[in-house]
Amino acid sequence: MHFRLVDEVCLAEFTPDERHMGYPRVTHGGIIFSLLDDVMANWWFLKGTNCFTAKAEVRYREQLAIHTPVRLEGRCVKQKGRLAIIEGRVVRIADEVTVAESTGHLMAWEKS
Repeated sequence: MHFRLVDEVCLAEFTPDERHMGYPRVTHGGIIFSLLDDVMANWWFLKGTNCFTAKAEVRYREQLAIHTPVRLEGRCVKQKGRLAIIEGRVVRIADEVTVAESTGHLMAWEKS
């Protein structure tokens, strides 16, 4: 995936295929959470800061059929020192429906 920052929002697109299935023709929830984790972490990474996810919560709202293009969005809602609270969303592009959303507490760490 190619992550980019646009107006302080981290964005990327993804289309799951058969390799990403849990149930037949449905994207595995772990794949969806991985997408959310990546878009949240890349919000900081694209600003030149490495980070790790200290805590995350996910809410699944819809099934995601394979071969369905989605947009990933990550936004910082609060930052204090090394801690950022970032919200992530997986949005079905065809109808703008939110498939899943997350809130993560991401901690910055120094690059070595």
